[in-house]
Order: sequence, then C-alpha cells, then structure tokens
Amino acid sequence: MTAMDDKGRFTVTELSALRCDLLQGGMLDSYEAAELLQVFLMGRGYGVSPAAALDAASRVEMAGCALPVLEHELENLALVM
Repeated sequence: MTAMDDKGRFTVTELSALRCDLLQGGMLDSYEAAELLQVFLMGRGYGVSPAAALDAASRVEMAGCALPVLEHELENLALVM
C-alpha cells in the first residue's frame, strides 16, 4: 500500500511512524526533526542534503506535521543514490 498516489515512494505506515516520532519529540528543535528526516531517508537508500532537510523540517512543523505535507517534503528531499 503506497501513500497518497501511485508514484509514492513511502507507505502510509512508514509515514505515520515517522510522523509519530516527530510529534513525540515535540518538534521543538528543527535540527533534531531534520536529523530524523535524514535518518528516515538514508535508511531507505536515499541521499539527502542536511540544509534541505532543515528547510523541510521547518515546513513540516508549520503544517502541524500533516501527512500530505510530510510525504511531499520527503518526496522532494529523497535523492537517488
């Protein structure tokens, strides 16, 4: 089962688990949230720019960690290695 659309790289389960991790951490520190995004992507074989991850973490935080926003940001961050 893929997230939101046919071209989604991540399952709803993966996205939900990441969202829970971000929310449990309170997302008070954008650097820690960015690190979580990086670890999530690297664990799935994608490269990611630390600066881009920080920007994405800020946008996810502003959106209240909404799943569609989280998915969109991850899709844009994921660099094929």
